[in-house]
Amino acid sequence: MLRGPRRIMLGGPERLVKVSVAPVAALAVALLSSLSRCSLLEPEDRAVSALSPYFGTKTRYEDANPGLLPDPEAPRRDPELLEDTCTPVQLVALIRHGTRYPTAKQIRKLRQLHGLLQARRPGDGRAGPAGGRDLGAALADWPLGYADWMDGQLVEKGRQDMRQLALRLASLFPALFSVENYGRLQLVTSSKHRCVDSGAAFLQGLWQYYHPGLPPPDVADMECGPPRINDKLMRFFDHCEKFLTEVEKNATALYHVEAFKTGPEMQNILKKVAATLQVPVSNLNADLIQVAFFTCSFDLAIKGVKSPWCDVFDIDDAKVLEYLNDLKQYWKRGYGYTINSRSSCTLFQDIFQHLDKAIEQKQRSQPISSPVILQFGHAETLLPLLSLMGYFKDKEPLTAYNYKEQLHRKFRSGHIVPYASNLIFVLYHCKNAKTPKEEFRVQMLLNEKVLPLAHSQETASLYEDLKDHYKDILQNCHTSEECQLPKVAVLVSSVFRNSVGPGTVALEES
Repeated sequence: MLRGPRRIMLGGPERLVKVSVAPVAALAVALLSSLSRCSLLEPEDRAVSALSPYFGTKTRYEDANPGLLPDPEAPRRDPELLEDTCTPVQLVALIRHGTRYPTAKQIRKLRQLHGLLQARRPGDGRAGPAGGRDLGAALADWPLGYADWMDGQLVEKGRQDMRQLALRLASLFPALFSVENYGRLQLVTSSKHRCVDSGAAFLQGLWQYYHPGLPPPDVADMECGPPRINDKLMRFFDHCEKFLTEVEKNATALYHVEAFKTGPEMQNILKKVAATLQVPVSNLNADLIQVAFFTCSFDLAIKGVKSPWCDVFDIDDAKVLEYLNDLKQYWKRGYGYTINSRSSCTLFQDIFQHLDKAIEQKQRSQPISSPVILQFGHAETLLPLLSLMGYFKDKEPLTAYNYKEQLHRKFRSGHIVPYASNLIFVLYHCKNAKTPKEEFRVQMLLNEKVLPLAHSQETASLYEDLKDHYKDILQNCHTSEECQLPKVAVLVSSVFRNSVGPGTVALEES
């Protein structure tokens, strides 16, 4: 029983979600279990590395948003945010889960690489090149620290990401996150534990905002229940047959990723790392090199240490490895194929349905039924949506062959969707509007910074003008049609459109 403040049901009685007891109990047990296993890993001091800006989707939120470092709980008010006569009436946020463990696939690759280092013969140049430090020996002795059970689960740093984000957003929009509105919060999440747990940690951050100085209770004691799971919304890519067939399961769809792995930039790194670690170059491949690079990022984010894995690479290497990761995101989640972004149109329309409803209620002088909507998903949720909206599009596509030309590209996933990344729509009601059309405005924030409109570069838009700009998506983008496979010659058509080269791909979520 929760003592003190009144107990509030998440979402209000009219929006209670019918969830069977068993799944709720299972989620609660998983949450508490994950909390207990991760609680000892929270870093006290922030480790730094020159490689940090280049980890792509494995980038820490504070490395993409360094203004937060002095005080991660203080709101960072963008000077472009509307104020004075415009009052925020609704906030719709898409939030990527916080910092997570490596996936089981990554852990297996790391174990394989670690085994190669431990298998080196005693005479394999233990003094290191030119009598220097033997980095391979140091890494062979360095504890892995990752086990299969971790498999992409949220870590304590990830919970901290969410709690701090909750504190900042609540402080930035206090009227929307008021105690009175708490019972009208809507939380939606992917079914993945790291997203469910991120939603729970966000609620704990709100508790801290409402009750400073008091430790938050277990989420189960808040009687909020778990966030509502909706994979068709937050994992739309799993429910789009055309995407699954033409991209996800198509061995040639990520041709440029595979071609870059065997290209000169990656091969130079392969030879360099083999010499540094004193292992035969034939024992290494691009996937093992990439997992070594990401292990540096995991150790930084999860353990708060700059491990010897960070010493394997320099900044030039990091830029190449960042490009490899961005290539994958570009061709699988971004502009590489039209279906990548069009598969997200249901999510885009859902956002505008919330905004439409809020406007309708405001015009009728009714209370806004959902002042805050929080949706917890993945990098793979956010990137297609941002691509659908026209953001971070380069003049030329990213390919295996234009690395140097793309050094200053817009599409850098670590800047766009680091851990805990967030895309926020803020709807404002503006007094003293001369016409009804001017009464409602909207701003978008990406990672807590105002995101200029893709089509005009303005920092705010009349709501009706924004809807007009995206009317094709709002009116004509129907997931059932976009994701439907051609009825005739599906396989031939798919292969023809994507047959740009050989290769098989190993795909992983962020």
